[in-house]
Amino acid sequence: MMEKIDKRDRAPVFRARLAEAMETRKVTQAALARLTGVDRSTISALLQPGTRLPNAQLAADCARALGISADWLLGLSGRPEPIADLLAASLSLTEAPRALIDERIFGWHQEAAGYKIRHVPATLPDMLKIRGVVEWEYEPQLGRTAEQAIGAFEDRLKWMRGAGSDYEIALPMHELTAFATGTGYYEGLSPDLRRFQLHHLMTLCEQLYPSLRLCLFDARRLFSAPITVFGPLLAVIYIGRHYLAFRDSARVDTITQHFDLLVREAEVGARDIVAHLQGLCDRVQ
Repeated sequence: MMEKIDKRDRAPVFRARLAEAMETRKVTQAALARLTGVDRSTISALLQPGTRLPNAQLAADCARALGISADWLLGLSGRPEPIADLLAASLSLTEAPRALIDERIFGWHQEAAGYKIRHVPATLPDMLKIRGVVEWEYEPQLGRTAEQAIGAFEDRLKWMRGAGSDYEIALPMHELTAFATGTGYYEGLSPDLRRFQLHHLMTLCEQLYPSLRLCLFDARRLFSAPITVFGPLLAVIYIGRHYLAFRDSARVDTITQHFDLLVREAEVGARDIVAHLQGLCDRVQ
């Protein structure tokens, strides 16, 4: 949080920041006067000790001419960038191709190596899927390149598992139920593959705990879109054809808090997931 500036101290702050911005951008008093449509003497006066704050129009014109935030110039913000630039830096919309861990997602994992990764997947987590399920799910899109793509996918999963990141995954309970029963999205997936996948999940959850924690929440009580939080660096929402990625700390914290709520309110916690998976195995037909 930025320290509050007393009204009496705001004029010196304005004066210092105006001089700093002019020096940084190599803008002379004469040039700034031309850009703002005032006399050079007016700009000179703004830079003199004891001068009062200018009117809002002149302050805004100076900020626009120098490519900085008027709030920063007036001591109301700690960042000199205009709000549009801040938003562009903190928020991005990235295409999400139908692919196995596409280049963007893998790059984000590399950037966050060593940090805790929080994840609400759109289906079963890709990094926990067996090869047969991956082939069933992605082969229609991959076509002839399926074998090559799946090989690269497995290499990247191996890197991710050795990257030193802890993974906490929250799934809606109905997702695993639909998987076990072969309904909805998973209709047509063979019972053998579904049973093998559930046993694989059980093995991973037993062997990798606590670096891998899987919990289940009740979507009738709490809803979540597919999200991934890459430590304190980045939070990503999956909206279908695109990823909506946030880098500003406030939004990363908000999405992290949302995920943590899913974990706190989980119907099946990480310690109980293996028993729950065993029960689902009995429903595979």
